[in-house]
Amino acid sequence: MPFTFKQFHIDDHGCGMPVSTDAVILGAWAPLSKAVNILDIGAGSGLLSLMATQRSQAKVTAIELDDTAALACESNFIASKWTERLQVKHCAIQAFSQTHLASGLPLFDHIICNPPYFKGGTQSKNALRAKARHTDTLDFSCLIKAISQLLSADGAASLILPSQSMTPFNQALAASELAFSQVMDIADSASKAVHRHVFTLVHKHNSSTKPNPNSQMQHFFIKESDGSYSKEMIALITGFYLKY
Repeated sequence: MPFTFKQFHIDDHGCGMPVSTDAVILGAWAPLSKAVNILDIGAGSGLLSLMATQRSQAKVTAIELDDTAALACESNFIASKWTERLQVKHCAIQAFSQTHLASGLPLFDHIICNPPYFKGGTQSKNALRAKARHTDTLDFSCLIKAISQLLSADGAASLILPSQSMTPFNQALAASELAFSQVMDIADSASKAVHRHVFTLVHKHNSSTKPNPNSQMQHFFIKESDGSYSKEMIALITGFYLKY
């Protein structure tokens, strides 16, 4: 369904994944202050790209494989006030990576991604939603490889995953040249168990970005016990949600 933010509008009609709290948290949390060239992998309707352009002066390239989502993303970009800083590439990230690396164009100093995360199991009857949520077309190893190839030496990548997906993601990450630099654990409230993790990745062997072995950890909860948003959540969404 359409969703209006303070500075832009998202029409996600026909997209596999609608606007979600996860995506908003990632888009508001990602450290973009120094970014000038951002890549959004699996952009969907373009929410993360639009949040990134609002928060920075960077140019953003959005990659989206699904036909309907790519069209929605392009439409939302054109309707925004930042259209000159936004572009959509309708292709798989593997194909984009190959073409981009062969072109000799600059690498990206920040990559954002709200990736598919379920492997196997029961899939949604909605084919587009299943495609967006499951790793059939982009498993963690392929995603991490693409990030490693496309991320500049001193760049960072920001992602969000549910707790049950962290073990397979960690296994894939261990075989790569990337490592965690910051992790924030997310719970619905202070009384609930952690269920999501938003984090940044950097290249392991670059001296300027080499992560601390005890990656910076944070804890974050979305709501207070009475159901209202926590002050930390309000601080994240103030620039985006109309009510705050």
